[in-house]
Amino acid sequence: MNGHHESGLRYGDQHPTVYLDYAATTPADQSVVEIINQHLGSEGVFGNPSSRSHQFGRMADEAIEKARYHLAELIGADSTEIVWTSGATESINLAIKGVVWGRARQGNHIVTSSVEHKAVLDSCAYLASKGFEITYVAPDQEGLISPGKIGEALRDDTLLVSLMHVNNEVGTITNINTIGQITRDKGIPFHVDAAQSSARLPIDVGEIPVDFISLSGHKMYGPKGVGALYIRKRSGIRINPQMHGGGQEYGIRPGTLPTHQLVGMGEAARLAKQRLHQDSKAIADLDKYLLASLADIESTRLNGNQTHRVPGIFNISFAHVENESLMMSLKDVAISPGSACTSSRIEPSHVLLGLGVSEDTANCSVRFSIGRQTTRDEIDFAAMRLKESVELLRKLSPHWRAQSYDKQLQSDNKATNIAVIQENII
Repeated sequence: MNGHHESGLRYGDQHPTVYLDYAATTPADQSVVEIINQHLGSEGVFGNPSSRSHQFGRMADEAIEKARYHLAELIGADSTEIVWTSGATESINLAIKGVVWGRARQGNHIVTSSVEHKAVLDSCAYLASKGFEITYVAPDQEGLISPGKIGEALRDDTLLVSLMHVNNEVGTITNINTIGQITRDKGIPFHVDAAQSSARLPIDVGEIPVDFISLSGHKMYGPKGVGALYIRKRSGIRINPQMHGGGQEYGIRPGTLPTHQLVGMGEAARLAKQRLHQDSKAIADLDKYLLASLADIESTRLNGNQTHRVPGIFNISFAHVENESLMMSLKDVAISPGSACTSSRIEPSHVLLGLGVSEDTANCSVRFSIGRQTTRDEIDFAAMRLKESVELLRKLSPHWRAQSYDKQLQSDNKATNIAVIQENII
């Protein structure tokens, strides 16, 4: 695994800033950057791919189809089943709204979970405002979505089930194989948000009964601003376009295709397939190493199921250490309070609240996410800095001091059975 370049972010002469927020975005692989540059300038492949009447357009079109092939190969699909979009958010909107509006005469009901990405939750909220009924299936206390509960939520008028493969905040893995079989048996379309899983877990649509998959370029070491929607061609499910224009992408998603971004995502997909086993093993090793390095920090809580979790994404609560304060203290370690799409809002994570975590604990929680470029030295530095920051912030916390005093009193008075109640001290 590669370390950071010398040009990486630094604070004075200190250690380069350690990036542990790969679930928010991944740096584009160098080969991705190179192929993007080859499709921008006048000496490269810059033509409009819709202009097939001349060489410039045909070359761009060929480059895009090659990229489409690589992306399809990553998930075991046919090239004709891939529709380019501007990102996973658009893919999710297109899948949910497109399918629901396309099948509106057949029903009025959608099933999802309460811990989905905001692109899913907000799309469902919009459809609810238009009269559709939404069932939000709650996870268990470890963040797992029960296939049985999904099955129980299905109705005769259910139009779509939409769930994420890997949770972007706690890393839990949804059993899409079993859920897909349940929906397939009922004849209900199944959409999967695979933004977080496409470069971390093997996906084969020939084996998994899924009808739609949303994908993101910048979550697989590709460029931002590009994504795709897999649409199973044998499903026969009508999907209404959410934009109208030139008829590109089979009329489902019109607009001039950005060749440079698409070839970048295609190259990222090619590398993801090639490196999947190698990356997964390296990230899993670093995941265990980081967790072991943090194990001696007192009063911590790992949020989410640890058996059914993708290596490289985990969420920890540090008692009496607010996540905002912790991140401000860790200027040379990049971590996140949760989803990058909502972390600008000062509110507890809806995912953690959905797991039954209290607001206080949720506000003391941070996400760590490891990626292809993470090194062991970076883990050592991040763990050291984290321990220092947690210790410092706890010393400043009156609640932590009271808790520590409480423990000392309990220890001192064991022989006389003096009851010490923390609430009375605080």
